Amino acid sequence: MSDADGKALFDRKDEVLSLFRRGAEFMKEVVAENERLRNGLNQVRTRQNEAAQVDTEWEKLRVELLERIHGLETEKQDVLERLRAVEEENRQFANRYVEVEEENNNLANLYVASYQLHSTLDLSEVLKIIIEIVINLVGAEVFAVYVLDESSRSLEPVACEGEELSAFPHVSLGSGIVGHSVESGETACAEVTHSGDLAKPIVCIPLRVEDRPIGAIAITSLLAQKEGFTPLDHELFTLLAGHAATAIFAAQLHSQSERKLNTIQGFIDLLTK
Repeated sequence: MSDADGKALFDRKDEVLSLFRRGAEFMKEVVAENERLRNGLNQVRTRQNEAAQVDTEWEKLRVELLERIHGLETEKQDVLERLRAVEEENRQFANRYVEVEEENNNLANLYVASYQLHSTLDLSEVLKIIIEIVINLVGAEVFAVYVLDESSRSLEPVACEGEELSAFPHVSLGSGIVGHSVESGETACAEVTHSGDLAKPIVCIPLRVEDRPIGAIAITSLLAQKEGFTPLDHELFTLLAGHAATAIFAAQLHSQSERKLNTIQGFIDLLTK
């Protein structure tokens, strides 16, 4: 082998060794890159598992939150229902309070009125007080107070409101709404608030002392703001009938006794002259 061939062979050997070295280095790089990729893949899988776990926890949390929201909505509806019930009770209590206050006020007014009725024995004053009571407590607009004339058994209008006294008819005891009510002692009450006929009142309150007829209060129409009669009005009719009848009867007796006393005094004066 010549020196040239030996040199060429040596050079080829170096190239082969260099090639093997590069191949070994490449394999190391490939193995390292493979390891790196494997580690990266494991990290990705770990992250995916962690993400899946997080998604599961979030889903569980979402379900719990939805159930909690549903529970809160149910509680809210229950609270609103209880609130509405309490508000309704408060409204009823408020209305009842207003009614009780009104009843107490009316009873107080009736007490004052009854006291005024029995505070005088003057018939004209008694009639004036009755007129005020019927206007303020009953809410009547057109009405008349009748007194029985025992000699003629006729009910005569002696005081009124809303019309001239002469417009109200004279009524025989037992005749018509007023006469029948006084004779029977039963209050007549219609379901209307106005009557165009003075002979046909919507309410007739008989005035009696025990079984003795004294007169009547005949109401033909109510004030515009009065829409009808309440149970308190009917109680008022009964109380008014008794107090007004007693007051008129006492005033009549007092007037008769005054006239008799004046007659006797005049007779005594004649005898002593």
